Amino acid sequence: MPEGLDRDTLNLVLSTIKDFAADQLGDEYLLELDAKDEFPEPIIRRMLSELGVSLLFIEEDYGGMGASTFDVYRICELLARIDVGVATGVFATFLGSDPIVFGATPDQKERWMTRIAEEGLLMAYGATEPEAGSDLGALKTTAKPLEEDGTTVGYTINGNKQWISNGGYADLYTILANTPGGPSWFVVDHDAAGFEKGKPEDKHGIRASNTAALSLQDVRVDADRLVGESEGLGLTQAQAVFGYTRLMVAAFGLGAGWAALDRAIPYSEERIQGGAPLSTKQGYTHKLIIPHVARLEASRAYIEETATRLDSGEEQLNTEGAIAKYLGTEGGNLAADSAIQALGGYGYTKEYMVEKIKRDVRITTIYEGTSEIMEMTIARDRWQQHLKTRGAYYRDQALLMEELAAASPDVGADVAALALHGLGQVLEQARIHRLTRNQHVLFRIGELVAYVESAGALCRRAAAALNGTLTEKADDRFEPETLAAIARIFVRESAAKVALDGTRWVLGAGEPGSIDATAFESAVGTKAIQQAQTGLIADMDRVADAVYGR
Repeated sequence: MPEGLDRDTLNLVLSTIKDFAADQLGDEYLLELDAKDEFPEPIIRRMLSELGVSLLFIEEDYGGMGASTFDVYRICELLARIDVGVATGVFATFLGSDPIVFGATPDQKERWMTRIAEEGLLMAYGATEPEAGSDLGALKTTAKPLEEDGTTVGYTINGNKQWISNGGYADLYTILANTPGGPSWFVVDHDAAGFEKGKPEDKHGIRASNTAALSLQDVRVDADRLVGESEGLGLTQAQAVFGYTRLMVAAFGLGAGWAALDRAIPYSEERIQGGAPLSTKQGYTHKLIIPHVARLEASRAYIEETATRLDSGEEQLNTEGAIAKYLGTEGGNLAADSAIQALGGYGYTKEYMVEKIKRDVRITTIYEGTSEIMEMTIARDRWQQHLKTRGAYYRDQALLMEELAAASPDVGADVAALALHGLGQVLEQARIHRLTRNQHVLFRIGELVAYVESAGALCRRAAAALNGTLTEKADDRFEPETLAAIARIFVRESAAKVALDGTRWVLGAGEPGSIDATAFESAVGTKAIQQAQTGLIADMDRVADAVYGR
């Protein structure tokens, strides 16, 4: 991965995007795009070319800026704060080029990435199909080789794609199709003969993005359009980017969630009820604001950790990408829902942005893999880790949290250790009683893993902030002491989920009388987790004071 931008350059890019949005993408215009179901093609192209956003994900060797994963997460979060539909239009170009970035030959990269950098091309990623959905293994689109004198000189592509972002407007498309050697990616021009684009989908949200079906009927491409110039690499190339792309969708959820909260917070300072602003009432702040602050910042911590690992050279991290996406998008969706509640009747009207944000952020729990696919991905991997290590996987992580608690006692790491120990016990009982034969139990384990591992990441982030070692490019909205209180809030929630939901599904899936509930609760550490809730309201008060600057 590229080394990335220095802090000053990253801040300049973020500032430039903010200024552009303030001038070109005000709330009134965004609401108009939503109402008209209009894709702002000129704006998107200006962002890619004039602002140079497309240069961020292109290596310097091909005329780009070589932004790191961490840099791109910060930019994706900002774009989603502005508008998830616009962000999707930009991100589709990132995604569309990924098969080239991660799978093309050097000559192909030079050819295509240089063009994208110089021309600011719009791209689209053509993987999803009408019946297969996100299951790339059920691919039906075909690419038949064309031979001359025993040499493959091209391919004829036939098939249909659906739910393709930028589908009606892209200049270049990466299309996944079955060849005799297996699934493979191809680069297809927008004006290729036999290549048709459907009408825009009439969507619930992200109406400022273009989503369209594609039809390929005897579309001929030359052999050099086969990405990697070797058949059968398509699924491997797709898998190689899931950790990265899902991280960026997680950033969309994070950005949209904060966009919603940042509208609910000032509203509550102005709205007087019972002689005082709503912002002074726990019934408002501790239900509708602070829990979502904690979940969003937990997702940020996990996004940043995973981005850092990818930038250090670790490959794939598909499970970590799934955890980040699950918590970031579910957290963003919940925050936007609460923002509507926070504004009352105003929030429910199309005149106020929170209603649109809620419709927009909902897609992040669906595209690039649904939340249910994320739960399954997470659970399957961590289940295998539990089995391979004979139960040591989370026990070892708990010991590391205990060490962190000794070094940084104020970040909630002691409670995170309880949660990790408890999660290990849930997995062990699932093994003993073969509970994962129930798909729903496996899904719920995926949810618990996402919460508990993100809690650990947030503890580590809070500790780094307190000791001054947090990376200089990290978001710095909260002071270290406030971040520590946020960590303590979220860790308590995660531990409580293990104690309550873990017990619920282990006992719920077990045969009657097969599991001693009292013994299991003791093994999970339910009493200790309950006792750890002490001080929760005081921490929520602290975070509320910080959020409202009082």
